Amino acid sequence: MECDNLKYSIVQMRITSRICHITALSGGRNGGAQPSLRQESIMRLLWGLAALLLVSAGCAQVDTPAQDALRVVLIPADGGTEDGTKADYQPIFQAVSRMTGLGFDIRVGQSYATVVEALCNGGADIAFVGPVTYLQARDRGCAELLAVGVEDNQSTYYSGIFAKAASPIRVIADLKGKRVAFGDVNSTSSFVYPMAMILDAGLDPVRDLGAIRMTGSHAESLAALVQGQADAAALSFDSFEKAVAEHAIDPATVRVVARSPSIPYPPLIVSTRVEAGLKAKLREAFAGVHKAPGVTSDMIRGYGGKKIDRYDTAFASGQFDVAGVVMAKLDDALKADILRKASER
Repeated sequence: MECDNLKYSIVQMRITSRICHITALSGGRNGGAQPSLRQESIMRLLWGLAALLLVSAGCAQVDTPAQDALRVVLIPADGGTEDGTKADYQPIFQAVSRMTGLGFDIRVGQSYATVVEALCNGGADIAFVGPVTYLQARDRGCAELLAVGVEDNQSTYYSGIFAKAASPIRVIADLKGKRVAFGDVNSTSSFVYPMAMILDAGLDPVRDLGAIRMTGSHAESLAALVQGQADAAALSFDSFEKAVAEHAIDPATVRVVARSPSIPYPPLIVSTRVEAGLKAKLREAFAGVHKAPGVTSDMIRGYGGKKIDRYDTAFASGQFDVAGVVMAKLDDALKADILRKASER
């Protein structure tokens, strides 16, 4: 039986069982026949058998809330829509679900900060985050690394600052007096690394940039550049390449002003609240998912929905410390001044 048909049948059975229960109780209250315990017992037994058949048939739940589904929350890396970032990570969780029978309830957070709060306050079990966001959760003692994507034996990506090809902006120093779009204040590649590059180039972002626009996401920053609302935009190369692949932008119309050093790949992390045996099961699944029976290479995707080779569950947490060094260049006072400037219109 197809999964959808099987699920539909189970729903019908649950409804029938509930009607039977209500009818029996109503009859009892009205002085009619007493509730038929035998009838209820039979319906409950059939429902349990059907649910068991659902799991056996490999119809494990992936993105529909279930009582025992693991709650996955994603940073809004590319637009923050349910259909954007969520779609990027559905294939890998579907593949892991096929292997383990585990269910996953996948959602997208409103911001990078809300994802950290969800993980640290017990509102999520697994999260996809940026390197800086991971360090924030790790330093609060509520997250461990689960898996990091690998492509061509590398687990790195890059941040960039982009301008229109016809723009006079060619190097970071040319940003003086210009309007620059950034993503979320806690985003590694759309805020932290680009701001650090601006500081390293000798510019004070508060004093020297003409205007700062905080868009909330990589895609929105690129849109601000395309629509002429900014003279330059900070975002990851993965997000830029995704926009090019989706024909959202003609790469010939854009110039790369600066490219960051390599950054540890955005990881999947797991709450420290998750039971140790379940964490081990997840790590085993992600480590071998690329070669599991029935799993195609098209299911192995990572940041930006990009196809990758595999997932590494033995990636050392210490390799993210390089992002912490860059993050330290932007203290709370500087970030407050940047956000204050961004609020000026």
